[in-house]
Amino acid sequence: MSAVLALPRLSSAWRGALPALALVLVAALAVYRDTFASMVAIWARSDTFAHAFLVPPIALWLVWRRRGALRAAVPQPQPWLLLPMALFALLWFVGDLAGANVVTQFCGVLAVVLAVPTVLGLPVARVIAFPLAFLLFMVPTGEFVMPLLMQWTADVTVASLRAFGIPVYREGLTFVIPSGTWSVIEACSGVRYLIASFMVGTLFAYLQYRSTRRRVAFALFSLVVPIVANWARAVLIVLLGHLSNNRLAAGVDHLIYGWIFFGIVISLMFIVGARWSEAPAPADPPARGMFAAAGTGSQPLLWGTALAIVLVWLVPQAVQGGRGGPAPLATPMVLPMLVAGPEQVGEAGPAFAPVFEGATAEASRTYADAAGPITVHVAYYRQQAAGRKLVSSQNVLAASNDKVWRSVSAGTRELQVGGRRVVVRTAELRSGAVGQHGGGLPRHVRSVYWSDGRLTISDVAAVLYAVRGELAGRGDDAAAITFSMPGADPEVADAALDDFVARQLPVISNWLDGMRARR
Repeated sequence: MSAVLALPRLSSAWRGALPALALVLVAALAVYRDTFASMVAIWARSDTFAHAFLVPPIALWLVWRRRGALRAAVPQPQPWLLLPMALFALLWFVGDLAGANVVTQFCGVLAVVLAVPTVLGLPVARVIAFPLAFLLFMVPTGEFVMPLLMQWTADVTVASLRAFGIPVYREGLTFVIPSGTWSVIEACSGVRYLIASFMVGTLFAYLQYRSTRRRVAFALFSLVVPIVANWARAVLIVLLGHLSNNRLAAGVDHLIYGWIFFGIVISLMFIVGARWSEAPAPADPPARGMFAAAGTGSQPLLWGTALAIVLVWLVPQAVQGGRGGPAPLATPMVLPMLVAGPEQVGEAGPAFAPVFEGATAEASRTYADAAGPITVHVAYYRQQAAGRKLVSSQNVLAASNDKVWRSVSAGTRELQVGGRRVVVRTAELRSGAVGQHGGGLPRHVRSVYWSDGRLTISDVAAVLYAVRGELAGRGDDAAAITFSMPGADPEVADAALDDFVARQLPVISNWLDGMRARR
């Protein structure tokens, strides 16, 4: 005698919906494979985003928790959602042209997220809305706030030391106290803990609270806590170093600033949040919608929607794959003399050159001026892509760990260039020991982007100009132009540098136009 285990059969709607959704998700991984691969590569090499490896399994677990409610829902395709999907596919195309990884990565993840309501319908998507939104934590973004966090950390640390009666001399992100010199570098910003805290804080809020107000409040709380905690860490480390005559600070800094410190902060945050936790929602009803004998929904509409999604994704990819462009340069470009003026001269003191990674070509020349030598540096980019693009967080005047130069101030200034107003970035750099008198002269800097024949200081505008040029067939050629000169008297140096920039920037811009024309 044998017994047959009777398994419930899926309703006709789910029998068609699940394979259609699987087709779409596999297609997303295939179409956006380079985009997803770039995300995984960042997770693997960056401690800031290593936690993103946990996001997909956590999202799947969250969906599994709602399986009872999903059984009660009947999938219905929503073809009208193809319109926003097409817009995101277009945005992916623009982001790929611009070499903007964060744009292509967000669009790749949103392609997966939007596929669910498009194929299964909005009622199903509402049941698992949070797990779908949680997938956005896969995108490795957030480092753009690092300069601001570093500035805040330096401000709070210096103010706290002065409140304790410790004299402080500050230049930019570096400051001196009687016991030694301290600098706020990227590792001191606390951005990696801010991003991880926001992810786990958002997950905690979803699991512990039922009201939207409490969930939002705790998510915001998880953003504030790591920032304030990092300020406290920075102040305590400097105080510890000062009081111990720098015998303890170096070793303790690595210990306290590590994941042990982060774990303590997160634990305290959860303890506080648990005091206002709400009773869990009633268990999902054991409904049989998924296993009903009958189901609604048109199978042709369902599969037509799935295939339309794949087509929407493939069109930008096909255009991108067939897009023409200049052949790779066989040899590095050699830039000629950029401006007409006095012959090139040498310069005393440490050499200066801004950092521009992956530039197609760079040129730097120094010219004599009545007020002193002025150096012109041009970093030229062609066929921009990830790792070789004009606008990047890696492209700076001086890195925070630069052994020679440090930035002490930055701003903007409006100049009359060729009969029109042009805004340029300004900065002041210093070399030598902090507060040193008679050491290296301050270096005054002016910089501006040239992109598709336009001058701008806006990162966004520079990228969009390059995309416009590429779409118009002119190429994505762009450049960063930097003028700098040493000068002990800021007023004299600034006046001389502004005059030089106003006279020579049109010459450089015209020369760059000619460079692009010779593609």
